Amino acid sequence: MDILVGDKIVMKKQHPCGSSEFLVTRIGMDFKIRCTGCGHEVMLPRQKCEKSIKKVIRETKGI
Repeated sequence: MDILVGDKIVMKKQHPCGSSEFLVTRIGMDFKIRCTGCGHEVMLPRQKCEKSIKKVIRETKGI
């Protein structure tokens, strides 16, 4: 799966605050994601995170 730092991902399950969008802040063996609703940061193993992603929102930068 092609995910980069700075991408927003929509997860299948919501965070307890009600938001289902997360910002990717670190990638590697683990993903570090930040909830866009409350700002809580979570580290998940890559395999578990990739399995629960519904959609990737990539912010394209215009030239």
